[in-house]
Amino acid sequence: MEIITFLFDFILHVDKHLETFVLNYGLWVYALLFLIVFVETGVVVMPFLPGDSLLFVVGALCGVGLMSLPIACAVLIAAAILGDQCNYSIGRYFGPRVFKWENSRVFNKAAFDRAHDFYEQYGGITIVLARFMPFLRTFVPFVAGAALMNRVKFTSYNILGALIWVLGICIAGYFLGSIPWVKLNLDKIIWAMILIPGLVILYGAWKAKRTAVQL
Repeated sequence: MEIITFLFDFILHVDKHLETFVLNYGLWVYALLFLIVFVETGVVVMPFLPGDSLLFVVGALCGVGLMSLPIACAVLIAAAILGDQCNYSIGRYFGPRVFKWENSRVFNKAAFDRAHDFYEQYGGITIVLARFMPFLRTFVPFVAGAALMNRVKFTSYNILGALIWVLGICIAGYFLGSIPWVKLNLDKIIWAMILIPGLVILYGAWKAKRTAVQL
């Protein structure tokens, strides 16, 4: 229970926790960042870890000189690429069997189904788009592997998505994070980065379900 409480607090106050970690442990922060992004993108049972908000905060910390932007981006890009490759390999190994799995403590069948529908609708570009969507960015590589998407094609989209995702949000944090209004309302911005993509996904799932019922 304490671990869950800590994770929840870390997600909502990632700026404060990350800054404290940098001040106390210095360069080890890059190892922590690699671990968080790799686990979120590479382990299908950990979709709740911070993603967009983490990248924005990293950019902001780089902007005030607490971290190096080139090193942070390189580490995060590597973690994002390797995480998706790992997730894809897991999905490819288990194959069609995953479509028969049910909800459990370690597997969210509903989230998997939404990711699968999204993948079926948009194809390979889903790998890029899903980077900006909580839960989907964890499940889409898994779905691509389970659907036996060509590895070379997947890797191309994977690299492109990682570059756009990490560089786009980190650079935004680098330039915007030092603005007084942004610093004052960073907690609200983190909430928005968590809730808005989630609401978009829920609306899309509801709309798709409604369309299917009408048909």
